[in-house]
Amino acid sequence: MDTVLDTGTDKLLAHVEDGIGWITFNDPATRNSLSAEVRAALPRALRALAGDDAARVVVVTGAGGKAFVSGANIAEFGEQRTTPEARAAYDRASADTARAWSELEKPVIAMIRGYCIGGGLLMAMQADIRIASEDSQFGIPAARLGLGYGFGGVAALLELVGPALAAEMLYSARRLSAAEALHAGLVNRVVPSDQLEDQVRALARQIAANAPLTVRACKVALTEARREPERRDVDRVHELVEECFRSEDYLEGQRAFLEKRDPRFTGR
Repeated sequence: MDTVLDTGTDKLLAHVEDGIGWITFNDPATRNSLSAEVRAALPRALRALAGDDAARVVVVTGAGGKAFVSGANIAEFGEQRTTPEARAAYDRASADTARAWSELEKPVIAMIRGYCIGGGLLMAMQADIRIASEDSQFGIPAARLGLGYGFGGVAALLELVGPALAAEMLYSARRLSAAEALHAGLVNRVVPSDQLEDQVRALARQIAANAPLTVRACKVALTEARREPERRDVDRVHELVEECFRSEDYLEGQRAFLEKRDPRFTGR
């Protein structure tokens, strides 16, 4: 059953289909740029999927075949990212989006085709898993635009690709090919363009078929492990692990193994 979620704009689409939640950046005319309209809608879409038990995994992608997300809408910079007041408002909206991502305790796959640039790369780095087509390009053009690049984005890039390549990407603003991104660890795999959706769907279905409580406990543990030790909520990870052992799904997993059949997990 396909459930369409209201995002407030047709430039950002969200729906749930067969256990998979989909978020699609849908502005091909601007190569799926992150306009103010889209940025305002994204937290709403993320929170809707976070609260929808039917969505066990989330796939984020871009429409049109040319871009995942091409970055911020530069035409809006004069109005929204110039004065201190406007930049403060922009930063508040970005912080709300970051909170919404942190509240989504479900696996996220970025399905990347074409341009994945600037804010689009930041968006992709929010995903747990990134799968790209062979014609994808990755880059951060901040140094060519004269804008300041925030610490959070630098830290996320550094964690994925290491200091040397992060420095090269930030200083030079050059674009990486899909092959370079794979070699650097920026993406999990690179596939032919005509196989991208099939491979992403297959992985998403595999994840959706697994025990939701276990997957959530793993996601939270991975999130906490990336924090500074003094900021980690290890007790919550222990609680989620204990919840797995007390669940009906734990018993179902054992029964399915003994009966040599696929388990039917309910998330309870």
